[in-house]
Amino acid sequence: MKRPLSTKCKLTLWFTCFMSLLAAVCLGLILIISSHVIQSQAFNILSLTVRGNIPKISSADGKLSLDSDFSFYSNDVYMLIYSKDKALLSGQAPPSFPVSTELENGVSRFVPGDDGGFYVLDFWVPSGWDSGYWLRGVLRSPDGSQTIDQIFLIFSVILPFFILTAAVGGYFIVKKALSPISYITDAAGSISEGRDLTQRISLPVKSDLEMKRLADAFNHMFARLEQAFEAEKQFTSDASHELRTPTSVILAQCSYIKKHGDDLEEYREAIDVIDRQAQKMSLLTQSLLDMTRLDLGTRQLAKEDLDLSAMLRAICEEQDTGARQISLHPSIEEGIHIMADPFQISRVIINLLENARKYGRENGCIKVRLSKQDAQAVLQVEDDGIGIPAEHLDKIWQRFYQVNPSRQSGGGLGLGLSMVRQIVLLHGGTIDAVSRPGEGTCFTAKFPVGR
Repeated sequence: MKRPLSTKCKLTLWFTCFMSLLAAVCLGLILIISSHVIQSQAFNILSLTVRGNIPKISSADGKLSLDSDFSFYSNDVYMLIYSKDKALLSGQAPPSFPVSTELENGVSRFVPGDDGGFYVLDFWVPSGWDSGYWLRGVLRSPDGSQTIDQIFLIFSVILPFFILTAAVGGYFIVKKALSPISYITDAAGSISEGRDLTQRISLPVKSDLEMKRLADAFNHMFARLEQAFEAEKQFTSDASHELRTPTSVILAQCSYIKKHGDDLEEYREAIDVIDRQAQKMSLLTQSLLDMTRLDLGTRQLAKEDLDLSAMLRAICEEQDTGARQISLHPSIEEGIHIMADPFQISRVIINLLENARKYGRENGCIKVRLSKQDAQAVLQVEDDGIGIPAEHLDKIWQRFYQVNPSRQSGGGLGLGLSMVRQIVLLHGGTIDAVSRPGEGTCFTAKFPVGR
């Protein structure tokens, strides 16, 4: 298979062809200008010669009289004198000149002949009231072939050197201009071979703006690939780790019921266990998928003007179920609006309330507060439960991290707070927690206020 030309070779070839075409155009212009210059010089010589002989013609007693310095041939110009009736009186026309050419006073013109052409200029020289003579100057058209041959000779010597210089110079110019692309290509290849997506392409400081934009585009692509790769790796690791236990339970129950399933009650108990573990697996998978999609940005936030005060009041009424004899005490400032995805914000609120109920003290209370402070909506959920030790406080946002798994009563996955933090950050907000072991924990989420 024929190897295609590189971009540098193609650009050099195009540049060389363009310079060759430019040289050909210059040659054509030089030939045209030379022709015009030769013709202009010929007309100028003809005019000066003829006009210089006009004062040397006179009439004495009705007869033609010429000064002694009158010349019938000067500067390659033939001088002819005609009578009033246009009869040739003196002078000899050049060979092959058409003698029947009409006389025209003061008009320089070109007259074709049998052997080339002629430049002709006529003047009427008056003598007396109604008498006079015609003075004609005839100049053979200069032969420009010699000049053209000289021009072609010069170009035949200079043009190859010019084209060679253009090709070599063009190649080095193109190589210099495309060197950042080669650098980017090598850097991208190195990153690909090393499988290290944390590396970035760094161009020299003096690189062109276009090359910097290209490098930035590659770096942005690598950043997205790194993010996708890390999200996939995180999802795979989390799923394989967390699905191991429910899968083992399901397999153990299936093996047990096959060997020892003697009555219907045992089958029902085994199915209940399998159902609970399958529900847990389904919830875990869906939660992991949601978090991964939010990480990658494949699930876009459907932001709209959200009345956070109204939503929080409605959710508090729904969640005030009296479970574990814990009551809700909302304190909600009216008319607080944020630009947010209602579904995702509701997940934040519900997760915080469920977390507070799960770790709160029985017969205790959960305080829910919403206020506006410095152009921010401040949401606080505070319980009076067991609290979180200081050494665990920074780790509660990690996936699957549980301070006290024994309190989960079979329902927690350790993903709630991690997802809460992720959703808050995607809305441009912040969230933190303050806890006093044995007294309770207060979670504070802040969102930008605005319609």
